[in-house]
Amino acid sequence: MVTQIPFLLTLWYSLQRYNLNHPTLPRDFPTLANYRNVFADPTFRTAALNTVQLTAIPVILAVLFGVGIAVLLNRHVFGRGFLRTLIISPFLVMPTAAALIWKYTIIDVTFGVLNWALSAVGLPAPDWAGVHPQITIIAFLTWQWTPFMVLLALAGLQSQGEDQIEAARVDGAGAWRIFRSLTLPHLRQYIELGVLLGSIYIVQAFDSIYIITQGGPATVTTNLPYYVYETAFQAFDIGRASAMSVVVVVATIVIATFALRVVSGLFSNEGMAGR
Repeated sequence: MVTQIPFLLTLWYSLQRYNLNHPTLPRDFPTLANYRNVFADPTFRTAALNTVQLTAIPVILAVLFGVGIAVLLNRHVFGRGFLRTLIISPFLVMPTAAALIWKYTIIDVTFGVLNWALSAVGLPAPDWAGVHPQITIIAFLTWQWTPFMVLLALAGLQSQGEDQIEAARVDGAGAWRIFRSLTLPHLRQYIELGVLLGSIYIVQAFDSIYIITQGGPATVTTNLPYYVYETAFQAFDIGRASAMSVVVVVATIVIATFALRVVSGLFSNEGMAGR
């Protein structure tokens, strides 16, 4: 009731010329004009490209940072539990609250901590959200999702047996050779799981874009969820926004189906290995 009824209504509206700015005009049901307009819309194509960039780059960076941090946290160091708590904390903050903190406390031109630190060492302090909006959003999403990758990688490292590592050390293998030949292959399924789940969640990013950049400047940070919001609640073109939503939902279902099959295969392989 919560998900399917709204989706059916969205599908119904997508087949109509339904614009709240012109409520008296006939809705022309059924019509595929909304879908033709969506695929012919250059802003929609730009938003789709932005969505790919704002999803792929943070996922890749979060995986790289996550694996590196997990390797460090897997060692026996003083205060390891406290360090793990610090690393995980960004993932526990509400996305809206985190975006507000970034906008007004970290990257603000006048009061931001980042620009204060850069000015203290003589480096330029730009308007990050205005001059480098994509870098800002990518940095925020990477900061937000790196703890998730750390948790997955750390779980994989703790499940790795010490016998092979000790045997490799006895044979004279160095730390990098052990990581490349033993640890990284062992972490492969955890990395794949992190990439798939991270992609599904990050592709829906809206809070940070709405609060930090509002899609600008010149739509460089407008992804598909934010463009659907603009079309529906600023242009009030319900029909076209519904058609875009259907296209996005279908694409998400395809990605989610692929992800679930891969994850199911990972757990099946793990179960067979356990037997």
